[in-house]
Amino acid sequence: MNEFENLVAVVTGGASGIGAAIAERLSAAGATVAVLDLAPEAANPALFALAVDIGDDDSVRAAIQTVAERFGRIDILINNAGIGATGTVADNSDAEWNRVWDINVVGLVRVTRAALPHLRQSPAAAIVNTSSIVATAGLPQRALYSACKGAVLALTRAMAADHLREGIRVNAVSPGTVDTPWVERLLSSAADPAAERAALNARQPHGRLVAPHEVADAVAYLASPRSGSTTGVSLAVDGGMQNLRLRPE
Repeated sequence: MNEFENLVAVVTGGASGIGAAIAERLSAAGATVAVLDLAPEAANPALFALAVDIGDDDSVRAAIQTVAERFGRIDILINNAGIGATGTVADNSDAEWNRVWDINVVGLVRVTRAALPHLRQSPAAAIVNTSSIVATAGLPQRALYSACKGAVLALTRAMAADHLREGIRVNAVSPGTVDTPWVERLLSSAADPAAERAALNARQPHGRLVAPHEVADAVAYLASPRSGSTTGVSLAVDGGMQNLRLRPE
């Protein structure tokens, strides 16, 4: 079904990992997709991709304007770009807190702020923010990342309230541990990568890492014009990690 036909979607961080899966899923369902990424050369060559630093307001505004001029509209915004962080509250400097917060939270604000005038003109406007399981569950060594994704979750609800009467739906997807290049880098730096992967698999009740396409399917539901009564929600794609408490086998 081409449920996104004639709609233009912007996907930040759409050149790899979850973002690439989202971009390809929306494109397959009929959307015209613009990828905004620091490394646009890594994006699917069938998609329109721009080099954008979401830490720089001028870069963001120029990119959004380019997309709007090229395609005549923007209907869907997927705020997926972000950077990882590990450690407890004792492990990262003020500079690192500022750097990660500026990308993961303020970066989302920059892109949304630039896109809002175009979204207000759309008959099917939707924003989907990428939050995380760490926004609702305390995981070890994720203090900074948890703070950022908790802010994204709270911000999603505030945005949904602010823009509902403008015809803009705002939701979040909250993945568990997804099999992405960032996770692969974490695993490769572990003392025993195989044991670390097994531990990550076991942490999720369904016993494996989440696949990027599973997150992309959830995003497609939230962004779809067919989901007109869904706003202000967070959709967990985590193998039951957020809500299930299984007995040991």
